[in-house]
Amino acid sequence: MIARTLLIALWSTLGPLTAALGEEVRYFPVPSGAGPHDVAPAPDGTVWYTAQAAGALGRLDPKTGRAEQIPLGAESAPHGVIVGPDGAPWVTDSGLNAIVRVDPATRAVRTWPLPAATGHANLNTAAFDGSGRLWFTGQSGWYGSLDPKTGTMRTFADPDGRGPYGITATPKGDIWFASLAGSHIARVDTASGAKIRVDPPTRKQGARRVWSDSRGRIWVSEWNAGQLGRHDPADGSWREWKLPGDDPQAYAVYVDGEDKVWLTDFGANAILSFDPRSETFISYPSDQEDAAVRQLLGREGEVWGAESGTDRLVVIRAKGPR
Repeated sequence: MIARTLLIALWSTLGPLTAALGEEVRYFPVPSGAGPHDVAPAPDGTVWYTAQAAGALGRLDPKTGRAEQIPLGAESAPHGVIVGPDGAPWVTDSGLNAIVRVDPATRAVRTWPLPAATGHANLNTAAFDGSGRLWFTGQSGWYGSLDPKTGTMRTFADPDGRGPYGITATPKGDIWFASLAGSHIARVDTASGAKIRVDPPTRKQGARRVWSDSRGRIWVSEWNAGQLGRHDPADGSWREWKLPGDDPQAYAVYVDGEDKVWLTDFGANAILSFDPRSETFISYPSDQEDAAVRQLLGREGEVWGAESGTDRLVVIRAKGPR
């Protein structure tokens, strides 16, 4: 593991070494000042990203390297983006305090503002449940759902206050979210909206983002503790692993189609992979300082991230059988 990590670290200057290791890393510049935050690879091979600092949704064509940005409206500050069952990008826009959909063909922008009673919810991330409803989090202390078919929106004040941040859906369509300020995760009863809180073993760990694997186990990036956590709802068990390095800060977590876990580590300025079978990490450091990759998402053979500090998107691609 140590030798492989050192080789990948050398890639920052020598490049071709990753090809021998079975992966390649590429960077794609986006317009200066975009401040890309989250990414969402689309079925057609393009990649959507939230240009948070520009108040826009971006679209990168990796084949040409061309990036375009679609303005979302005055005061927009988009945070999260995912591709919905309809093939369109759905955005949680903190500046607009609204859910936003962009038509991938016409680029038409439609918004669903949150009720005035929520105040500034500080919208973060979203996921679709098994019934096709979009669930979202607001770090000011809110979570809720939107039914795209009817436009019905429900919002719920988090009984534990500030913190709702990352969110995920399991293969069964259950919804889980992480509370950064509250240092816990929670399952949402999608019928009633009730929250079922679950606490990791490490106190004040700063659960930031969550992702489900194929078995419905919930993986957690523990920001304050610099750890990766895993909760199995089937038996209530927990495991936690410290990230390598002196001062790790686990921001994003994503589980790919082969149940390999990916994280971003602000402390190491790197993307990490974690093999649950061998319980080993591999580091893919950025070739620029202060990359600040805030979110990861992928599709078969690819893991994408947004370097908010460098105005670039990054992809790690498998070469050959995985």
